[in-house]
Amino acid sequence: MSLRLKVIIKGAGELGSAVGWTLRRCGFDVLFTEIPKPLAVRRRVCFSEAVFEGEQVVEGIRGVLIKEPQEALGVWKRGEVAVLVDPSGSSVSVIKPEVLVDAIMAKRNTGTFMDQALLTIGLGPGFCAGKDVHVVIETQRGHNLGRVIYEGEAEPNTGIPGEIGGFTWQRVLRAPKEGLFKPLKDIGDFVKKGEIVALVDTEAVVAQIDGVIRGLLREGLMVPKNEKVGDIDPRGIRDYCFTISDKARAVAGGVLRAILERFNR
Repeated sequence: MSLRLKVIIKGAGELGSAVGWTLRRCGFDVLFTEIPKPLAVRRRVCFSEAVFEGEQVVEGIRGVLIKEPQEALGVWKRGEVAVLVDPSGSSVSVIKPEVLVDAIMAKRNTGTFMDQALLTIGLGPGFCAGKDVHVVIETQRGHNLGRVIYEGEAEPNTGIPGEIGGFTWQRVLRAPKEGLFKPLKDIGDFVKKGEIVALVDTEAVVAQIDGVIRGLLREGLMVPKNEKVGDIDPRGIRDYCFTISDKARAVAGGVLRAILERFNR
């Protein structure tokens, strides 16, 4: 029996893209909605890049930028995922998805409700399962990562990045001030502690650890002070820069389980 559902995912950043990739691989029709200038850091594995480039391939699946919701039908027939600039979410009433996933990762609910689809899912903190969404997926690294929550909320945001290779906050690059972002390195480059990775206007963004640049913002974007603009992986395995992370796969698996439990009865 084939279970084919229409899924809208709000936000095509790292976690949202992993969810969409997984659901497309399982035969679902996926439409991402995005803002006009996404601030995705792990760009090589984010379908949000299609907003700038017109298309983006993530581990063999192609995402295509469309101008109108109805264009998604042709994209789905080709086995691809669609990306639409739709910050207001107006495409929901046009597509009428069976599943709506909020992957904006705003740490708060910016406008996702249970009546928007047969199954609404919120990723991470900011949602209450059984109140404003049907299901919440845990996004905090640790024992409960990817857990499907039917009542209540995910663990609160600690503000501390998950540990990788013994490092937490040190691996995240942040804007020292508000301004225009200019990378001096690229994703996949190896850097040493103290090396300048990028500039915000004329102020340097400096690596705090040795490692490989796993994520970096696009050149020319305006960023607020303290915005995450990059990610250094101390494990130094370059292939990780271009493949979906273990955390993202776990979250995507939780979303898939929630869908199957709701519809595959």
